[in-house]
Amino acid sequence: MREYKLLLSVLSAFLFISLSSYGQIGGNGTYEFLSRTNSARVAALGGDVLSIRDNDISIALTNPSLISPEMNKFLSLDYAGIRTAYNYGDLLYSRTFNKIGSFTGAFQFINYGKFTYADETGATSGDFTASEYALNVGWGRQLSPNFSIGANGKLIYSQLATYKSFGIAVDVAGTYSTKEDLFSASLIGRNIGLQVVSYTPGTRDPLPFELDLASSVKLRHLPLRISFLYDHIEKWDLSYDDPNDASNQKDPITGEVKKKTDVSKFADNLMRHVVIGGELTIAKVLSLRLGYNYGRRQELMLVDRAGLSGFSAGVGLRVKQFSFSYTHAAYQAGTFNPNYITVTADLGNLIRKK
Repeated sequence: MREYKLLLSVLSAFLFISLSSYGQIGGNGTYEFLSRTNSARVAALGGDVLSIRDNDISIALTNPSLISPEMNKFLSLDYAGIRTAYNYGDLLYSRTFNKIGSFTGAFQFINYGKFTYADETGATSGDFTASEYALNVGWGRQLSPNFSIGANGKLIYSQLATYKSFGIAVDVAGTYSTKEDLFSASLIGRNIGLQVVSYTPGTRDPLPFELDLASSVKLRHLPLRISFLYDHIEKWDLSYDDPNDASNQKDPITGEVKKKTDVSKFADNLMRHVVIGGELTIAKVLSLRLGYNYGRRQELMLVDRAGLSGFSAGVGLRVKQFSFSYTHAAYQAGTFNPNYITVTADLGNLIRKK
């Protein structure tokens, strides 16, 4: 009973946070790199968070309630590249200690590349770089066969040319899973914190806080798992006025601006929160993955060329003590779209066998 009360307290804290916070969607806050997808598997399934409990340490970076003793001495490297000068990733390691739980340590980075100083007349005066980093310590504990909780603590450093900033943040999460993990659901509060040292004196920017609900269903007689994500619970309306949107154009005869019906507005807002992914596993060693992110498609697709914006596809391979994942995500047609790579090694078993 005490375990259930503890879990209820954690979930109540999530809800309190969501009610007392306002949505910080892209561009309204700082340290946006903390919200980026790092894991190739997560990227392939279309979102930023998963609730799948199968000892994948790369998933635990964004959902600390999945940190488990089975990940003991696992090492994972995540890398994503959009172009030669723009890349980001993380290095993650896990250790389990009796009685106090399982821990992870992670180093995250993002490199924005090199830029050229230029004034309003176009005169140049050298180059500068921009990058951001975060040190994470994660903790997870199984409260019962069905419930687990976890948290991440983050120290954040940002350097943009001559401007520097330092911040702290935490992630908190709780997961419920059924027997054999056929169904799981997680509630995650991400990037709860503050900017301790701002870029300019007297001005503090908010962090990219978000509250997400992730779930997954594994079919009993078919090696297929469906993942579902409802992100940004803290903010209902994720839409914006797009001057190129056909629904915002004036009628050539009446001159009135076309407007969406209430039903279409509701459906559009609802789907902007929804991410769906599927993973088919063959012989327990090969996984084929596909994801669809409606919100990303609406935000990034070109008016005259939607292409595969919002879709992602990837593959996973397990060979003995190693696993490899690759994903290509389509953000916008005709532009640089990210490629994700994740390599994981079970160092404990690898060293023991040697």
